[in-house]
Amino acid sequence: MTDVTLNPAGTRQRSQNWVERIGIGHILLAFFLLIYPAMASDFFLTQIGGYSLTLGMIALSLMLLAGYGGMVSLAQVTVAGVAGYVVAIFGENNSGVYGLGWPWWIYGPLAILVASVMSALIGWIAVRTEGIYTIMITLAVATACFYFAQQNYALFNGFPGYNGLRAPEVFGVNWRDPVPFYYLCLANAVVAYIAVLYGARSTFGLTLQAIRDNQRRMRAIGFDVTAHKVFAWWLAGVIAGAAGILLVWFNGRISPGTIAVGPSINILVIAIIGGLRHPIGPFLGAAIVVLMQTFAIDIVGAERFNTLIGLVFLVIVLISPDGILGLWERFKPQAGGDDWRSFRKAANKGENQGRNA
Repeated sequence: MTDVTLNPAGTRQRSQNWVERIGIGHILLAFFLLIYPAMASDFFLTQIGGYSLTLGMIALSLMLLAGYGGMVSLAQVTVAGVAGYVVAIFGENNSGVYGLGWPWWIYGPLAILVASVMSALIGWIAVRTEGIYTIMITLAVATACFYFAQQNYALFNGFPGYNGLRAPEVFGVNWRDPVPFYYLCLANAVVAYIAVLYGARSTFGLTLQAIRDNQRRMRAIGFDVTAHKVFAWWLAGVIAGAAGILLVWFNGRISPGTIAVGPSINILVIAIIGGLRHPIGPFLGAAIVVLMQTFAIDIVGAERFNTLIGLVFLVIVLISPDGILGLWERFKPQAGGDDWRSFRKAANKGENQGRNA
């Protein structure tokens, strides 16, 4: 049954249907992502599709903190790496160190739990600062974890790390095969995206954004600012931990280089290029950076690739501080006015005026 309400003029107004609530953009994007394996080769499925979704999830955890909480973190790769090391230690590996051989349905949730707790601990330290000091603290944590993993051979196997990490076989399906791995990454990315998108509209999400805007006022009216921030770090750790599991299954190994400072900065670049205003931004940024890493490096050379990334980053930031999403918002009215839902409202309004006439 369709709900009908009365507007101030007294005319009957139809409520939005499910297409309008979800958005035509989301529907088209979901359709493309579902049929993508039918159009792409195995290389594009894993190296472009699966890898972009995995990096997008790590960047999404940063977007949750920075976009909604105003807390920029350079430790999200570290959190993902914690989950990866848990998989290597409690799962199977070919390094001859640990590899306890636990089933995936035990070490998987354990990895996410450990990563989320690690993220909450980092947040508990970082929330006592603001702005550049938060960035510096998380950078210090990421650097310390990198050197600790590199020098510790008893637990982390030092510089070589762990190799031979394989995705499990469930119901006879090898989840590292191109198509299953792509859909596994897509399913995790969709769950994380929806959780962040609708979580931002929840009471906690709105409170976190209010704390971002004026935490002194929120503390004065009785909100526990520290608890809300630490919980946001824990949620970001859940997303980064799940992405960390996918990352080690994608690479088949993990080493201190996985959690180095360079990859941490790359995640920040990905999030800023895509945009921090909406959860879709990190995935857009990840797709752009992965495509550049895959194809542009052959054109400009490996030694000049970071220069190219830096130039692209500067151009996007100078043109649109809100990243690709900011460019879309800027040029969307010029490209054809309002979105599809506004067009539908205008069409319904015209129909009602025609009937009244």
